Amino acid sequence: MRKRLSQEDEKLLAQIMSQEQDFIDSPAFYEDSAEHKIYVDVPDVAKPDTSWYHPVMDDLSSSRNRTVKSTQQVILTGAEEKILFHQFNFARCTVNRIQKDVWESPSKQPTPDQAQEILRWHRIAERIREQIAETNLALVLAMAKRTRMSEVDFADLVSEGNMALLRAVDKFDAGRGYKFSTYACRAILKAFSRQGMKLSKYRQRFPTDFDPKLERSNYLETKRSGFEKDAAEEVKRIVLENRADLTDVERTVIEHRFGLESGDNEKPMTLEQVGQIIGVTKERVRQIQNKAMEKIRLELEANFLGNRQMLEEAEARAAAEAAAQGKPMPGPSPVPGPVVTSAVAGSMTTILSTPAFS
Repeated sequence: MRKRLSQEDEKLLAQIMSQEQDFIDSPAFYEDSAEHKIYVDVPDVAKPDTSWYHPVMDDLSSSRNRTVKSTQQVILTGAEEKILFHQFNFARCTVNRIQKDVWESPSKQPTPDQAQEILRWHRIAERIREQIAETNLALVLAMAKRTRMSEVDFADLVSEGNMALLRAVDKFDAGRGYKFSTYACRAILKAFSRQGMKLSKYRQRFPTDFDPKLERSNYLETKRSGFEKDAAEEVKRIVLENRADLTDVERTVIEHRFGLESGDNEKPMTLEQVGQIIGVTKERVRQIQNKAMEKIRLELEANFLGNRQMLEEAEARAAAEAAAQGKPMPGPSPVPGPVVTSAVAGSMTTILSTPAFS
């Protein structure tokens, strides 16, 4: 009884069958007993030891020269490279041939035997591809250390180089007689150049890194909260020190309406309750309250909020300095805008009811 494919194998098979397998063709693939000649009648190729490969750690370490020398490095000859690339591309060629047989069949679906063969040859190709890439990891690391690109992070440079190395393995034609390192060096350098150009374009659009403290919404909320607290403290001092020249009745109304002199357990009084204390109707209390708040507003605007023109000039200077330093410019009236609307326009309830009065 034939073993069924696992769920992972089925996903892998579907991925392989989704597109035609590419490979670098060679006349050796069509000779008699080609598989035996390519995989059996050849000497063994030494496999690399990648335990030394820690590019980011080595870059930060003071002993950078110990990386490759601490273990025996495998350097392939031209003949050994040809053996590995023939094995790699023969496996991919076999997958391609089985794919075409499947697509030419009426069902367009692989038989169990075909599925097993596709997966087997795909894994052989991936194993040899990994062996070739790991043998040349030192090439990527050496080129990354020699490349002077201060604006590119070293780890990103190595990552781009490794991806270029894998693409070079897929595209290299060993039948032309060149060494793989020659071909891979050009591919890696092109990848480094593309990464540098990509980062340069990104820096032109975003001169600084993202800083949550400079994000518009957080900036406004933080400044608003601090400004409200300062404004509330100032309003409280204006009333208690009577810097707004309030009459005794006006001061009594404000103190009782907003609980300025009450204990923590006492709540501010209503208009009707204050009216009973001073002997007037609640509508008259409202009028007295509004008049007193207008006096407080004028005092607050004159001595705390300052001249509106001065604020606008300060905002313009701050925006110019931010632009000169390449930092995100805050929006218009970032600090006092919403709060001035509530304080200066006469909505003193917002300020007087803040936690600063508790």
